[in-house]
Amino acid sequence: MAKKANNPQALLGYEAQLWQMADALRGSMDAAEYKHVVLGLIFLKYISDAFEEQHARLVAEQAQGADPEDPDEYRAASIFWVPVEARWAHLKALARQPGIGQIVDDAMAGIERDNPALKGVLPRDYARPALDKQRLGQLIDLISNIRVGDEASRAKDVLGRVYEYFLSQFASAEGKKGGEFYTPRCVVKLLVEMLEPYRGRVYDPCCGSSGMFVQSVEFIRAHANGNGNGGKAPNGSKADISIYGQESNYTTWRLARMNLAIRGIDSGQIAHGDTFHQDRHPDLKADYILANPPFNISDWGGERLRDDKRWQYGAPPAGNANFAWVQHIVHHLAPAGVAGFVLANGSMSSNQSGEGEIRKSLIEADLVDCMVALPGQLFYSTQIPACLWFLARDKQGSPLPRAGEGLGERARDRRGHVLFIDARKLGPLVDRTHRELTDEDVARIANTYHAWRGEPEAGEYADVPGFCKSASLDEVRKHGHVLTPGRYVGAEAQEDDGEPFAEKMQRLTATLREQQAEALRLDAAIAANLRELGYGW
Repeated sequence: MAKKANNPQALLGYEAQLWQMADALRGSMDAAEYKHVVLGLIFLKYISDAFEEQHARLVAEQAQGADPEDPDEYRAASIFWVPVEARWAHLKALARQPGIGQIVDDAMAGIERDNPALKGVLPRDYARPALDKQRLGQLIDLISNIRVGDEASRAKDVLGRVYEYFLSQFASAEGKKGGEFYTPRCVVKLLVEMLEPYRGRVYDPCCGSSGMFVQSVEFIRAHANGNGNGGKAPNGSKADISIYGQESNYTTWRLARMNLAIRGIDSGQIAHGDTFHQDRHPDLKADYILANPPFNISDWGGERLRDDKRWQYGAPPAGNANFAWVQHIVHHLAPAGVAGFVLANGSMSSNQSGEGEIRKSLIEADLVDCMVALPGQLFYSTQIPACLWFLARDKQGSPLPRAGEGLGERARDRRGHVLFIDARKLGPLVDRTHRELTDEDVARIANTYHAWRGEPEAGEYADVPGFCKSASLDEVRKHGHVLTPGRYVGAEAQEDDGEPFAEKMQRLTATLREQQAEALRLDAAIAANLRELGYGW
C-alpha cells in the first residue's frame, strides 16, 4: 500500500472523477488557459464554503450580539470576507444565464476589493468571448457538488488535494510548458525531507505554483509533536518558518499566491519579477533554499550581468543559466544555510563555456554536500535526465534544527567529503510516460543523507555499492571535479549463486553453442519455405 502513497492516481478517487468531468467541459480551449478558469472557480468555492459556514454560526449567535454581515467577524477567524455578489449560492443561481462570465468577473473583483491579501491574484477574464458560457455554467454546477472550504473539508485538506491533483493533471496536459509551474510532488517531498526545514527563512527563487512552500509547511505540521515520527500536529498549528519567493511568469505567480492562500500560508513575500535582473529579495540570507529552476535556459540575459556580484565562483555562460541559478542560490544562503535544488544532469559534468571551472570552484570551496542522480521520466516538462544538488555553507557540524523548542544534536563534521546517491533505479512507472518515487524511495534516500550527516535516529551510515558513497575531495579531484554519482558508487553487489566460475563458463558456452546451432537450423527452414513460395535464392 505504501508504494502507492504518493501516487495521485492511486490515492485519489473523486478528485480524478472531478478532473475527468471538468476536463470534458474544456472543449477546444487550451489547457494553459483552462487551468486558470477551473482553479479560479475552485478557489472561489473554497472561500465561499468557509464564509457560509461562519455566516451560519454568526446568524445563530445574533442574539448574543454577533453580526453576520460584519467583515471583521470573519477576519478574526482567519476567513476571507465574501461580498454578496461573490457568494457561491449567487453564482449557482445564475450559472445558466448568458452573462455568467461577467457575473464571475464581478465576484472576483469584489473579493479582491474586500481582501487586500488577494489583490491582483484572482483570474478576472471569465467574460471574454472565447470562453463558452454554457460550458462555464456547467462547470459551476459541477463544482457546486463538492464541499472544499467548510471546517470538515479543511481538516482533511480536501481543497489541497483537489488543487494538487489538478495542477499535476494540467502539467501533464500542457507537456513541456506544464513544468514551468509544477514540480512533481515526490521530488518536492524528497527535497523537503532531506533538508528538514523546521524553522527559519525558506526561499525559492523560481517558485512556480509554490509547491516547495506548501510541502515545507506540511512537513513541519506532520512533525510538530516533536518526536519526528510523522504524527500529525493539532489542527491549525502554525509552521515556524517565513517564506520568500519569486516567480517571473505573472499567471504562474497568481497560481502561487492562490495555492498558499487556500492553505492559510502568508504569501506576502512571494514577488513577481525576473529573479536575475530584478531580484526582489536582494538582502535575504535564507536558512533553507529549495528550487526547481528551468533547465538549461539560454535566453536569461546573462550578457547583461557579466560583472554581477553574485558570480563569486565564475561568470556563468550567457547561453546557459544553470550555474547562474547555482550561484544565485549560494549568494542567498545564510552562514549555516542549506540548499537543495533540481538541475539537469549536464550540470554535474559539463566543461563547456567555463561551467567546469565554476563547478570546480564550488567543490574546492567545500560547498557541495550531496548529489543525487534521479530516475528518468519524473518530470512533465522534459525528458532531460535530472539530478539534485545539496549545498551547505557549514559542514563542520552545526546543531541540527528539530521539531519543538531549540536545536538538536550537532551534525557530523563532513568537511572535505561529498555524499553521492544513485537513485536512478528507484521509482515505479505510474503510466506509460511518467515515473514517481514512492514514500519508501523518498525515505531511503533521505535517511541515507541524514545518517551520513550523523543524525542518531537515522542509524549508522555505510556505503552501499551501486547506491551511495561518501567520497573525499581528493577522490572528486581524481574524477576531474565531475559530480555524477555513478562514477563513485560503483556497481551493485551481485548475489553469489554458489556455482564455481569454471563450471559456469563451461555451462554457458555449451548453451551458446546449442543456441547457435538452433539459429542455423531455423535459418535453413525459413530459406526452404521461401523457396517453396518462389522467393528462394
